[in-house]
Amino acid sequence: MSEKVIKAELILENGMRFEGKAFGYIKETVGEVVFNTGMTGYQELLTDPSYAGQIVCMTYPLIGNYGINLDDMESAGPRLKGFVVREKCDYPNNWRCELELDGYLKQNKIMGIEGVDTRAITKALRDTGTMRGIITTRGKDLTESQIKLKFESLNNKNVIRECTISEKYEIAGAGTHIAFVDMGAKKGLIRDFQSRGCRLTVFPAFTSAEEILSVNPDGVFLSNGPGDPKDVPEIIENVKKLIGKKPLVGVCMGNQLIALALGGNTKKMKFGHHGGNHPVKDLKTGRVYITSQNHEYVVCDLPEEVEPAFMNINDNTIEGIRHKTLPIFSVQFHPEASPGPLDSGYLFDRFLEVIERGGENA
Repeated sequence: MSEKVIKAELILENGMRFEGKAFGYIKETVGEVVFNTGMTGYQELLTDPSYAGQIVCMTYPLIGNYGINLDDMESAGPRLKGFVVREKCDYPNNWRCELELDGYLKQNKIMGIEGVDTRAITKALRDTGTMRGIITTRGKDLTESQIKLKFESLNNKNVIRECTISEKYEIAGAGTHIAFVDMGAKKGLIRDFQSRGCRLTVFPAFTSAEEILSVNPDGVFLSNGPGDPKDVPEIIENVKKLIGKKPLVGVCMGNQLIALALGGNTKKMKFGHHGGNHPVKDLKTGRVYITSQNHEYVVCDLPEEVEPAFMNINDNTIEGIRHKTLPIFSVQFHPEASPGPLDSGYLFDRFLEVIERGGENA
């Protein structure tokens, strides 16, 4: 006997409505709607904490065809607010499959909608920019004032606090000792440092600079994380206190926080970078890499002593920075590539070179 079809709607704040069928955990949800261009890797992006507070629309039409397994999680569980697909696969076929997509979303209380025109949604986001959205089963019963109140209720200012770890822990290793500041880190980052023999002391996002320095690390790494970097001025102040004390490297949110701490600026992009097909140019070598990305904000207006290290080929945005005299180096994209291409994995070795050289610049 087939399951009862529950009609649902995705309502965007510009008034556009998309009718489809609800799946996953059936409970109305509101979030910032973004689109992801990845053809595979839906499990890794579902468990990427950087999507906290967001409703993710997949541009690839069939999602869930190889199911969900327990090995490829990038965090303890999903943080996103909703999931939008053209078609979900009800009968996955893969030898590693342990769960179906629908059941996984139910288990983690994430609402999904399928059967909508994801191309039209993506075009709307590209034209208008990132918008708030509601996934609901009572769209026709909601008044305009109720919809407006729901949009206004969305508050993503505390997403880093929600996604960081509760207390510090250590990972043994015989190599470089890294103070790893977790702002909603993907497990892939830790795996790549572990594979290089690093010893890690992993700290919650809001740990003071004094406590980080108290373990006497060889260098400090700032992880990825969700939201607007300007919503966490206390972390920016902590990073300022680390400058000149220890080599400093970072990824994604870490890149943005380092830029702000050095006197640069960040701004919100029109529709962000989300997917595994973003071309980035190394400004030192001229080589282009295909990268995995997930961010809504970008670094801009760098101070004199800081220079761009990478540039996005598509829109010329800054994709990495280096300090001209201090051992500070960071990138906006994800070299751990979970999911995504492996082109930029060499950056972990560059991170370690910056840390190991210590007093020299990046």
